[in-house]
Amino acid sequence: MKAKLTLNKDKIVSKIDDRLYGSFIEHLGRAVYGGIYEPGHETADDMGFRGDVLEVIREMKVPLVRYPGGNFVSGYHWEDGTGDKSKRPRRLELAWGTIETNQVGIDEFQEWSKRAGSEIMMAVNLGTRGPEEAGNLVEYCNAVTDTYYADMRRKNGFDKPFGIRTWCLGNEMDGPWQICHLEAKEYARKACEAAKIMKWTDPSIELVACGSSHSGMPTFGTWEETVLRECYEHIDYISLHSYYGNRENNTEEYLGSSIDMERFIEKVVAICDKIKEEKGGKKDIHLSFDEWNVWFHSNEADKQIPRWSIAPPQLEDIYTMEDALVVGCLLNALINHSDRVKIACLAQLVNVIAPVMTVNGGKVWLQTTFYPYMYASRYGRGTALVALCECEKYSAGRWESVPYVDCSAVYNEEAGEVTVFAVNRNMTETVDLALEFSGFTVESILEHKVVNHDDMKATNSAMNPEEVTPHDGETKADSVELEPHSYNMIRFKVK
Repeated sequence: MKAKLTLNKDKIVSKIDDRLYGSFIEHLGRAVYGGIYEPGHETADDMGFRGDVLEVIREMKVPLVRYPGGNFVSGYHWEDGTGDKSKRPRRLELAWGTIETNQVGIDEFQEWSKRAGSEIMMAVNLGTRGPEEAGNLVEYCNAVTDTYYADMRRKNGFDKPFGIRTWCLGNEMDGPWQICHLEAKEYARKACEAAKIMKWTDPSIELVACGSSHSGMPTFGTWEETVLRECYEHIDYISLHSYYGNRENNTEEYLGSSIDMERFIEKVVAICDKIKEEKGGKKDIHLSFDEWNVWFHSNEADKQIPRWSIAPPQLEDIYTMEDALVVGCLLNALINHSDRVKIACLAQLVNVIAPVMTVNGGKVWLQTTFYPYMYASRYGRGTALVALCECEKYSAGRWESVPYVDCSAVYNEEAGEVTVFAVNRNMTETVDLALEFSGFTVESILEHKVVNHDDMKATNSAMNPEEVTPHDGETKADSVELEPHSYNMIRFKVK
């Protein structure tokens, strides 16, 4: 099969915000305890953080990590995770039915993020708590004043502020599963007042309001309009969340999941622009796709976990080769919509629906989905180019027209590189992808990495961590060979 990709230096989508490749760590399962934090582990540092996990995350160049939730945050008292560890309370954690020991909180996590080379995207509790507590947390984290919460931070050993710039106004407050779920008008008022207090406390911060938990919510659309009408003047982003799975075991349909993501993005953009026009506003509300991933493998296993466990193995999906292809396509969708999607968070980073897995007391190992995420984060920095791909299409399930080749491309002017990310959705045929560059002269092909396996259900594991790993691909001066059912990252040196 033949296809053609045309890239023009002057036809761009947008400068990419590095936060597009963010991730997420929630106090859920083994994400924190046994994931990033395990005192006594042979690689643990002076604060109990696993050094092997930090090394992998630095390799991934994760720019931003959302914290501490997620559903968890809607019942969380941030003060529980500060100060003397011996005096911190153990709490019933109602969102996930576990016990939270509070041995890690913002005091520890801000230091972990520095060691990981990441910024924090901090979420505030707008479930059981409200605007005043949110403002207090901003003061604790960011204020330099001689005032109560800034002084509390100093007494806890942190003279300098943490400097957290990106904040979420709650989490999935449209969802009946959420602790203290709110109707749209209720949330909009609460979020608006929280936003005012938080920005009065620190005018430099950026705020993300809750959009719909997913595009299938019965209130989708009306929720966004209600929130934006109330909060437009005080917020910078609205959130999107979406998870995908192959419950029907239809691989070709599943590989079209990014079509759903793109439609979701485009609908929310249209709503944002409608409210901007309605208000006569001057600013665009950008999008924070701060939860996205594949999530379905662990659903049945999670039902067997005893209630009130401490750091049980929750949401530990083991990802397949086809999941890696879907993640690659979802990343392409984010890159191709980077004009409005400025922040995105792969949910989550370690152990919980994650690319990075650990064995308690043992080693770290990498899932199939690690590779497309790592390649995008490392080489997807710069300017997204309009990727014009001409190829055949197929129909499967609810999708009538799925391109066999899914592409995005990024120009890094500083490095003098163009990187193409391409997924071949064809299950049986190799694609000869012709490349046409306009405004660039290709000097050399730096590398072509392929993630592929004959078995679409192949997985990595602690015992067999290299079942699915990248190998070198075939690339010519003017074309790239895309193996059947493969993810590809191709870097070109250009003038």
